[in-house]
Amino acid sequence: MLERKWKLRKIVNDIPLNFKFLLIFFIGVLLPIILLNLLFMDRMSDLIKSREEQNLEISLERARKDIHDYLDGGVAVSHALSRDKTLYEMLDQTYEDPLDFYTAFDEQLRHRVTSYMPVNNQIQRITIFTDNKSIVSGGNYQVINEEVKNSDWYKLWKKSNERVLVTAYQATDSSDKALTAPYLSVIERMDYIDHFDTYDKLLRIDIDLSKIYDVIVRERDYLNLYLVNEHNQIIMSAQSGYQRNSADPYTVFKLPEQYSNEDVHMVSIGTAKYVKGWRLIGMAEGTRITKAMIDMRLFIGAIAAAVTLMATMFIYVMLRSYNYRVKRLSRHMQKVSNEKFDLIQIDEGRDEIGGLIRNFNGMTAKINALINNVYKLEIQKKNLEMERVRAELNFMQSQMNPHFLFNTLNAILVVCTKNNYSDVTDIIKSLSKLLRRLLSWKEDLVSLEEELVFIEMYLKIEKFRFREKFDYQFEIDEEALSYKIPKMSIQPLVENACKHGIQTIDGLGTVRISATVKDACLRVVIADNGKGMEAAKLREVILAVRNENSSGTSIGIRNVYRRLELYYDDQVRFDIVSRPDEGTEVSYEIPLKLLDHT
Repeated sequence: MLERKWKLRKIVNDIPLNFKFLLIFFIGVLLPIILLNLLFMDRMSDLIKSREEQNLEISLERARKDIHDYLDGGVAVSHALSRDKTLYEMLDQTYEDPLDFYTAFDEQLRHRVTSYMPVNNQIQRITIFTDNKSIVSGGNYQVINEEVKNSDWYKLWKKSNERVLVTAYQATDSSDKALTAPYLSVIERMDYIDHFDTYDKLLRIDIDLSKIYDVIVRERDYLNLYLVNEHNQIIMSAQSGYQRNSADPYTVFKLPEQYSNEDVHMVSIGTAKYVKGWRLIGMAEGTRITKAMIDMRLFIGAIAAAVTLMATMFIYVMLRSYNYRVKRLSRHMQKVSNEKFDLIQIDEGRDEIGGLIRNFNGMTAKINALINNVYKLEIQKKNLEMERVRAELNFMQSQMNPHFLFNTLNAILVVCTKNNYSDVTDIIKSLSKLLRRLLSWKEDLVSLEEELVFIEMYLKIEKFRFREKFDYQFEIDEEALSYKIPKMSIQPLVENACKHGIQTIDGLGTVRISATVKDACLRVVIADNGKGMEAAKLREVILAVRNENSSGTSIGIRNVYRRLELYYDDQVRFDIVSRPDEGTEVSYEIPLKLLDHT
């Protein structure tokens, strides 16, 4: 027994891992799915057949009840009219002339009959027939004449000897005398009140066949319905309908060849005597059950396919996770044998294989650390120390250059002061302040007041250069000074005005800087009275400012535009206006809600 067990274990251990996973998948997953779906499909088939049978019974009963209600409603109206004492009294009177009848008609008879029709919308027409010759035939009241006596409905009623008769027949169409149309009527003798029996009175209520046809067609998805009378004649069906001028309107019902007795469902319309023998016969649509079965099989097949696909993907992911990591571990173990101590750089996971990889990486790192000798480590330490010293020297050198520049300027300033060079002294002071400000200006956003102080120092230097040929003006609102703007967002525009606008003219050049708060915006304008630009040149400058890839011209203006766009997106309005020999004006507006306030 032990030997047999050991032999079986050896066979299992000799199977490659990929084949083991495939066997697990086919035997442990796929086969149970197939068996369960077959059993489930068989059970669902029985349930679907049972459910469809119930649906057919519900459909048949629903149609029977609606048709019975239509007929019963007509009979109920017939009974109500047959017991109307006033109606009997008016119909039993002998009228001297038509005018006398019309007077009685207007007073008593006009709405006596029609008042029932709005409530019973299945009633198409109500007609009362009498042999009272003094009544004028028309509308709901007709005299029993020879034409009436020779009609099919009158003969059927006479033949039946019933007080109330529900019957189907063909008669002349009321709308077109050349055509015949099918009718379904409730006929009742009016003789309930004995002392009003001077004349014979007969009531006929015509049922609207379209209502019954709608009921039959409504259930066509479930059953092919046939309304059959006591003579086994088909009164109504979805195929025959209620066509006019039919030579043989009421054929005897016969079971179609494509149906078996099991497909036939039959129910009586009602228990009342007037519908005795009337039946509603329904034949099940085989395609409905077939379609339900096909839909069920497709649904179950889709579920089975989805489950199989999910199981396949799951097995594949599990197998790949195992196989990939084991192969990587095997390759790195071979590298260790070749004195290459590379770590396995993967997400090792937290399972047993992940623990094995972590142990391997730890072991490899320790072996590699032991192989590295002390001398190599010392050399690395010395190299690091040299790099550190070199970095410190560079830092000290970068600190020395600005101090050297400021010391030199201060020395020149002392000499100029001793020799009373007041103009040169002011300019050197401005230049020194300007350089110190550039080196210490670390904030990205500065107040407008700080920016203007910096610009004034720059303009003093420019005025020293150009002497009487150059002047500048500030027009600043006090309210605007406390708002913060990106640093160097005015100076490049001022420098551009000095360089390109003022230097090229012969007369006095003036640069005007204004800052105002208006319409919830901070408006900054830099204008000059220089040579200006032609329209084509202006368009070229505007395109260069707005083009990110442009280079060479209008760099200062473009830098200002880019910085404003970077801080405030597309909510900044930037504009350039220039005319030849009149000067150039560069302006921008920033909404106050985007600006910080000091």
